Amino acid sequence: MNTNFKQIRPEEMTDNVFSLVGKDWMLITSGTPENYNMMTASWGGMGVLWKKNVCFVFVRPTRYTYEFMEKNDTFSLSFFTEDWRGALNLCGTKSGRDIDKAKETGLVPFAGSHRTTGFEQARMVIECKKLYFNDFDPKNFLDPAIESNYAKKDYHRVYVGEILSVHVKK
Repeated sequence: MNTNFKQIRPEEMTDNVFSLVGKDWMLITSGTPENYNMMTASWGGMGVLWKKNVCFVFVRPTRYTYEFMEKNDTFSLSFFTEDWRGALNLCGTKSGRDIDKAKETGLVPFAGSHRTTGFEQARMVIECKKLYFNDFDPKNFLDPAIESNYAKKDYHRVYVGEILSVHVKK
């Protein structure tokens, strides 16, 4: 793990999860620094499931990151200060199939502790091991308005990951 970070227990996190994910956004990254992809996300959460501290994230099958999430057992969530909003915008609107997002944004990848990739500019990196996945089934939407999020019928896959480590910038 990068020496600019220190490890803390998940219970020591002080961020408001609703702001952290929904307002500040995150990069979901899967793969090693030699072969990875990342995408910006503002849907997800954290909590306790199956007596484990977990994160849950949502990835559409049309996203390049989906291929990496399927191939790898681990993933990371990287959180940044507002200074990196432009980089997060690019990572959410451009595909890693078409451009080198790290090169375009100036983000510098590093190897995490669990075959994951974090970024030197992040203020916090959470490493997770996949425990479960499931695909959204529109038949189960109880609020018809939810369907408006899926004009292309590209329903998300949810991944639940056990939090293996949390690293914060020193």
